[in-house]
Amino acid sequence: MEVNTIAAHKSNKVQYRINENITSPEIRLIGADGNVIGVMPVAEALKISENTGLDLVEISPNAKPPVCKIIDYGKFMFEVTKREKEARKKQKTIELKEIWLKMGIDEHDINFKIKNACKFLADGDKVKVSLTFRGREMTRTQMGGEVLDKFVQACSEYGTPEKSPKLEGRHMIVILAPKK
Repeated sequence: MEVNTIAAHKSNKVQYRINENITSPEIRLIGADGNVIGVMPVAEALKISENTGLDLVEISPNAKPPVCKIIDYGKFMFEVTKREKEARKKQKTIELKEIWLKMGIDEHDINFKIKNACKFLADGDKVKVSLTFRGREMTRTQMGGEVLDKFVQACSEYGTPEKSPKLEGRHMIVILAPKK
């Protein structure tokens, strides 16, 4: 079971062809020092890489001819994973937090939910505010719009609505995005 998870994890990474696994008859070779050596057959490039004691790695397989570089493969893969890890660390995932309201919400309750929404917006997350209509409340959707407008006004310091409130079935919804 453990072997399968490792294999599945490694399949997500980009696989580079190295040494004898390079299938192109001709390649553009870049030396270990970064200088372009030129276009040559794979066999000749393999001899050069063996003489330096490093690996021949296909960097850009879609180029015409494919670009290969003479480098230490282990060190190269370490650098690639390090760059990917740094890129993931810098990414900010925006979550969508949801707050539910009802027509007859009390002043204290709505203030508590406004405080939570402002905290979510300050953290950089989007907030979906849903107001649910029950039974005969469907005839008073304009009052629900007023409750949502009051909510949006109270959160205006931290976020702005993406669209005006809209009615979807028995729910009136507005999505607040954090201010930049």
